[in-house]
Amino acid sequence: MSERLYPYVVFLPKDRKRRVLEAVFGSEVPVEILRFAIRKGIFEKIYQKELISTLNYSNKTIIDHLKALTGLKIVDEHIEKSESSGRVVWVKYYTLTDLGRWFALLLIEEESLSDEEKGEIIRNAFRSYTRWVIELSQKLGVGREELSRIFDEEVGRL
Repeated sequence: MSERLYPYVVFLPKDRKRRVLEAVFGSEVPVEILRFAIRKGIFEKIYQKELISTLNYSNKTIIDHLKALTGLKIVDEHIEKSESSGRVVWVKYYTLTDLGRWFALLLIEEESLSDEEKGEIIRNAFRSYTRWVIELSQKLGVGREELSRIFDEEVGRL
C-alpha cells in the first residue's frame, strides 16, 4: 500500500506535551476548531462568534475549549473594536500560534495550502528547529562554529 507521508514536525514543550495532546485530540471540539481555522486560512482571524454559529456545540463548550487552547499556546486570544448597527462593540477573535499551525497541518493535505502559506511554514519551522538545535548544542557543549560549518557544508550541496 502506497501511503503519502508528510514530514511535518510538531515541537512540543516537554512539560506541556501530555496536556497539549489531550486538549487537541482528546475531544472532537478542538479538532473542529482547528478544521474551522483551516477553512478560513491558517493565518486568518478566527472569530469566536463565527465558531459558535458554525460549530454544532454549545457556547460554553466552545468557549471552554478556546480557553484551554489559549492556555496551551495553540491559539492566541485578541479583541478588536467593531461597529455594528451604529454601535461600537468589542469582538473576540483568535489566531493560530506556530504550534497551532503545526497541529492544523496534521489535519490537512499539503495541496490545500498556498505557496505563501507553505513558505511561511518553512521559515517558521527552520527558525524553531534552529533555536532548538542551538539550545541543545549549548547543553551538550557543541560549539556554534561547528554548527555553522555544518550548515555551510549542507547549503553548499544545494
